[in-house]
Amino acid sequence: MKKKAVVNNTPVCQVRMQAISDTMSVLSGKWKFHILGTLIEGNKLGFMDLLREVNGIGTKMLSKELQDLEMNHLINRNVMNTKPITVEYSLTEYGKTLAPLIDELAKWGVQYRQSIYGLERD
Repeated sequence: MKKKAVVNNTPVCQVRMQAISDTMSVLSGKWKFHILGTLIEGNKLGFMDLLREVNGIGTKMLSKELQDLEMNHLINRNVMNTKPITVEYSLTEYGKTLAPLIDELAKWGVQYRQSIYGLERD
């Protein structure tokens, strides 16, 4: 006889799991954390600056990811009145609240790399 997994169906657990699902939906994909991390470090950056800084991303994918982040109110898109037109991206106030999360992910990644590969910190 198989044992059934015990699942916590309390309202608190359900709210927590929905919140995790929402977060993963908004931040899913290969590039969003890279873009957000770059904007945290760079403050305001143009499209080409982001393209250079986010190693390996293509123009179409960067454009799509920026649109997603803007739609979710995590970044601002500011079109400058210059010739040619310049677009500058920055984190919204709400987007800035992700900085501690991204910092913790980076710390975890450094510790993981050290534990698995025995590498020293730079």
